[in-house]
Amino acid sequence: MSDLLDDPREGANEPEFTVSEISSAVKRTIEGTFDHVRIRGEVGRVVHARSGHLYFDIKDDRSVLGCTAWKGQVARLTVMPEEGMEIIATGRLTTFPGQSKYQMNVQDVAVAGEGALMAMLDKRKKKLAAEGLFDLDRKQEIPFLPEVIGVVTSPTGAVIRDILHRLRDRFPRKVLIWPVAVQGERCAPEVSRAIEGFNAFTLGGALPRPDLIIVARGGGSIEDLWGFNEESVARAAAASQIPLISAVGHETDTTLIDFASDHRAPTPTAAAERAVPVRAELLARSEETESRRINAMRAALNYRGEKLRDLSRALPRKDALLGQSQQRLDLASARLPSALTARVNLCRSSLSHASGALRPSLLARSLQGHKIRLDDRAERLLPLLQRRTRTAVDDLAKTATRFENITLSPQIERRKSDLAALLARFSHAGKVQQMQQRNKLEALDRLRLTLGYKATLERGYAVVRAPDGSVITRQKEAKNHALFAIEFADGTLDLGAKRSVKEQKSSNSSEQGSLF
Repeated sequence: MSDLLDDPREGANEPEFTVSEISSAVKRTIEGTFDHVRIRGEVGRVVHARSGHLYFDIKDDRSVLGCTAWKGQVARLTVMPEEGMEIIATGRLTTFPGQSKYQMNVQDVAVAGEGALMAMLDKRKKKLAAEGLFDLDRKQEIPFLPEVIGVVTSPTGAVIRDILHRLRDRFPRKVLIWPVAVQGERCAPEVSRAIEGFNAFTLGGALPRPDLIIVARGGGSIEDLWGFNEESVARAAAASQIPLISAVGHETDTTLIDFASDHRAPTPTAAAERAVPVRAELLARSEETESRRINAMRAALNYRGEKLRDLSRALPRKDALLGQSQQRLDLASARLPSALTARVNLCRSSLSHASGALRPSLLARSLQGHKIRLDDRAERLLPLLQRRTRTAVDDLAKTATRFENITLSPQIERRKSDLAALLARFSHAGKVQQMQQRNKLEALDRLRLTLGYKATLERGYAVVRAPDGSVITRQKEAKNHALFAIEFADGTLDLGAKRSVKEQKSSNSSEQGSLF
């Protein structure tokens, strides 16, 4: 009873809330109060989730505010937050009940002031330079006279008209225009895709692949040119396999694409001037070179002609070279008749002297002496031959005696078998060689038949022969003969009849008259 009469505890009749109810109430309060805010601060930690969402912090010297940007919002951001960048974020405050924290859902990001933009640009520049994208050794040579030029710019601005006009004045070339937005949030992705698209063209395809790319835009503020400072544009320019000229802004404007390109032109007009030479200057230079070449050839010919004339003057005259030889020839020709006469007389005297010594009595005495010597040698030769014969007979008898006790039958049999084997080999070799020679003879005979005129006769031709067997190949020769023998493939046919000599002469005379 005492418990029922006790006073209730202080505050025991206040309503109770769940955690979710408190979180929802706080969420409604914060989102209703701060549904659209702009916050300025420095970007801290930045996390790109695999889902495409972006998480980062904005901080000042005392506080930190967590920020989120969902995947669809990230694609619409004109400036991508980077650590250390000072930005102005636009969005609304919300809460995350799972961790009892509040955060900002960011819908747009802008750089806070030109100084922050320059700081971010300097940071990007150092990062890309450290990767080697701005190295001079990776830059390509600009072609002297490209056949096709690709231009990445706005199709409606004055830039494309200036480029086309300058190209038309200097050296007309084929131009492919890739229209892009040159400022705003669409600028960077469209320029990157244009550069990559030109590089994706196939050589020899329906649409020609450019030999040179020009990325051009007129002047403007740093915010207007910011699309060409994006990292994606600089990387696309550095990765281009086609030489690239950047002409963004005026001469004092510098963007990241200028460092990544192969050549930086101060203006779009200067880019067109760098792309092609002046056709009139090339023609004038060509004519000047041709004139110099002709003059050089003339000078060289004149120099060599003068040198040849100098050398010819130093050479001796023809008369001086041949005079002494001609004089010796004249003297020799003058002495030749008397020398020939003296030689003939000397030979005649020697012949007379030799013929005087050849008397019949001397020849008879010489023959008699030779006959005596021959008879003497014949008398001595007979006993010598008899002695040598007896010696040979004795030696043969001794040899026969040694062979009487030797049995020759096994040796004879062995020799017979060897001889039979050898004869068999000779017989086989003879047959093989005979067969080879027969095949060769048959091949030669077939070749003879193929190359001979008989094969030609088989194809429908004929040979016309004269009575003496000679072949008649001209109509004029045929008119001189009244009798022909035409040889076909299967026989010979005689045509015509013999004419008298008088008829033949009259025929020849008439033919000769007709020729005149």
